[in-house]
Amino acid sequence: MKYAVLTLFPEIIDAYFATSIMAKAIQRGIIGYEAVNIRDFAFDKHKTCDDAPYGGGPGMLMLPEPLARALEFARNGEGTLRGRCEGADQGLAASPYTVYLSPSGKPFNQGLAQKLAEKKELVLLCGRYEGIDQRIIDRYIDEEISVGDYVLSSGEVAALAVIDATYRLVDRVITPESLEEESFSHGLLEYPQYTRPEIFDIMKVPDVLLSGHHENIRKWRLEKRIEKTLNVRPDLIRRGMEEGIFNKEIIGIIEQKVPAGGDTNERN
Repeated sequence: MKYAVLTLFPEIIDAYFATSIMAKAIQRGIIGYEAVNIRDFAFDKHKTCDDAPYGGGPGMLMLPEPLARALEFARNGEGTLRGRCEGADQGLAASPYTVYLSPSGKPFNQGLAQKLAEKKELVLLCGRYEGIDQRIIDRYIDEEISVGDYVLSSGEVAALAVIDATYRLVDRVITPESLEEESFSHGLLEYPQYTRPEIFDIMKVPDVLLSGHHENIRKWRLEKRIEKTLNVRPDLIRRGMEEGIFNKEIIGIIEQKVPAGGDTNERN
């Protein structure tokens, strides 16, 4: 997987790719990236990348010309790939999937993260100011994505959220077992976790986790996943029931937790 991130502040992107699991994935050749500085594609000596919007109004818009040149550069693979990710020698995607991070985009969720993680190459355009010229969206953007119903001053923050949610789903970055029971897998949130010491303050680790009985632990964890999802995100329970993604065991526990004819909005 290769990420090409178009930004006015490449140092933000560079810092992220140099740390933690991401740095190891780059060293192992699983992930590659390029932080493309949009200012490098401006025409004037001041590297101007914004101007006032036609029709008036507050704020500034990012100019189409530097963006178009930066996008052509990134989409044609002309940059210097940081980390030789697998597939680079054979050529990456002929037409990289291009995403613009925007408050007016499609809501980002785990399902969309999984879809993007299956791409060989992602080009992520980080907006600033009041956004970008619509003609860039019309010509180059495959999908607009929003990381939440709020406005950020930095498209880089949104891009890093998308990167963080997707790269970990790329094969061999993280062991599959670690992903199996995370929040949103199988339509449920994650169960509560505990580690040493066995007693912290006056709070004790649940006895079942100390029992060594693997089947009882599995059942306890599943029940806790369902309880938490009912309490915190009942919409996920409703969606799972409507889409038929729950097995008989999960449905049975849900029916025990929610009275007959009750609403999954009810807390237990």
